[in-house]
Amino acid sequence: MLTVEDALATILNHVVTGAATVTPLAESRHHVLADDLTTPHDSPPFDKSMMDGFAVASGEFDTAGKQTLKVMETITAGTIPTALIGPQAASRIMTGAIVPQGANCVVPIERVEFDEAASHHVTITDEVVNPEANILRQGVLAKTGQPLMKSGTLLAPQHVAVLAEFGVAQVPTVQQPTVAVLATGDELLSVDQPLMPGRIRNSNEPMLVSQVQRANAKAVPLGVARDNREDLRSHITEGLRSDFLLLSGGVSAGTLDLVPSELKAAGVAEIFHGVQMKPGKPLWFGRLKATEHTCWVFGLPGNPVSSMVCFELFVRTALRKFAGSNSPMPQSRPARLTESITVKGPRPIYFPCKLSAADAEMQATPVAWGGSADLRSTADANGMCLLLPRANAYAPGDTVAAIDWSAM
Repeated sequence: MLTVEDALATILNHVVTGAATVTPLAESRHHVLADDLTTPHDSPPFDKSMMDGFAVASGEFDTAGKQTLKVMETITAGTIPTALIGPQAASRIMTGAIVPQGANCVVPIERVEFDEAASHHVTITDEVVNPEANILRQGVLAKTGQPLMKSGTLLAPQHVAVLAEFGVAQVPTVQQPTVAVLATGDELLSVDQPLMPGRIRNSNEPMLVSQVQRANAKAVPLGVARDNREDLRSHITEGLRSDFLLLSGGVSAGTLDLVPSELKAAGVAEIFHGVQMKPGKPLWFGRLKATEHTCWVFGLPGNPVSSMVCFELFVRTALRKFAGSNSPMPQSRPARLTESITVKGPRPIYFPCKLSAADAEMQATPVAWGGSADLRSTADANGMCLLLPRANAYAPGDTVAAIDWSAM
């Protein structure tokens, strides 16, 4: 049975990055950049005013205490100056407009004497004039040909804004994976059905679909496969058309745990089965490698919290690798426990908890969790902390590794 670390390494060794594609800029958020990009032009592309005011030549104020200057023109953003700034001249200028030739200072309008009714002249004192004040020179922020953005960048709104500034309308990205989700079991009812003796509602499928979507992948829900080979085989065949297939249930050692044998019959090669952890010990991982298509398959445990935890640890890692992330591994941070907790058994436990920030550090409060079937308690959690086996109970203030479920 593999350790969590060995299982993660094995998954990363087998999953490959998806093909490059082109995504319209408006749809590129949460995609991963496929290529390194260079800056196609200077930023700003011209000398730009940073204030509403008057563009002047500072050298004209070296000896004069106060001057009344002729206003040559008004320059608004998007227009091109026509007048040269020389002795006894100024141009009124708006934020974002091109600084006219000859000017090396913009004096804010609130620091001059100016009457809209007599707009052809402005009076300025030397104490408010400083060379280069309120001017952003061409290329100060970025030069043509410099690196702009690295491949592997997960595109957030700020990245989208930068790409827009530099005219990248079609963004080279790694294709987002399609993930088929299949729940298995005769006991499962749909969410809109009344409970019946011995039956439970299918919570795993909507949970996994939501997790897939949160991981920036495309979910393909397949419904429920019943505990017979014919129905399971049909659903597996459909699911193997996606880049990933997630099955929940049927991977343990029970009489009707048919998933591993049916996957084998469909040509899926087992890579590992079983991980030394709690919850999630029965995790199954394999791969179908056809001539023109590969599908990676996760057999997740049927207990919902086991399925949830295995997705966050292992499936998310695989999806990040496929999507081209530079950091596909689970992102953990140190957190201090707020209360004591005892670990029972020899396996490490990924315990649902409420993560919060306090005094510049993260705190972890374990929820009242009753085990792998206790889905209700996870509604009070937003992450999980790793509790390693130890003789003594964890005490308040002890540091543990925590994983935020909402982290990208």
